Amino acid sequence: MGTFRVTVSKDYLVFSSAHFITLRGHTCESLHGHNYRVAVTVEGPIDSECLFVIDFAILKQVVRRYVDQVDHRVLLPTRNSKLAFREEGDTTYVEYFGVQTYQFPTRDCAMIPIANTTAEMIAEWIAIGVRDDLRAGGAQLSFLQIEVEESFGQVASYSETLPSRTDHKTGDPDANE
Repeated sequence: MGTFRVTVSKDYLVFSSAHFITLRGHTCESLHGHNYRVAVTVEGPIDSECLFVIDFAILKQVVRRYVDQVDHRVLLPTRNSKLAFREEGDTTYVEYFGVQTYQFPTRDCAMIPIANTTAEMIAEWIAIGVRDDLRAGGAQLSFLQIEVEESFGQVASYSETLPSRTDHKTGDPDANE
């Protein structure tokens, strides 16, 4: 028996952002930017009425919300223990091991709950959000993968095999929530 998988990678699922990464040995790379591309793949059962895994329009809309949050922003990882952030007025200050390193207009910052702004961590953040949003909308998925390409030929991905939402004892799809 086969499975059905849907992938979306559109020209408008891209974002341009600045970032830096804290590296091993207590160094911080220079601020730089990328033109990122995001792709999403989901797998699941075919809807008996519509005969698709998920409506492409819904999938694109959900992924686009995360892309829009980071487009034309400086990506700042709020779970990085080497960094401290503070806002004063309209400015966000970034300290690296207690030394003020950067200052940005707050409106230009995307504070992301990740440990470092690597393509891997960005992919995981997007995947978790997309997974939760799709499930909240009733999607019955068994697999999800997000790819983040930070430049041509450099792609990181995060994937999850998703447990069934059906309670095997009762057959009630909401029994486990």
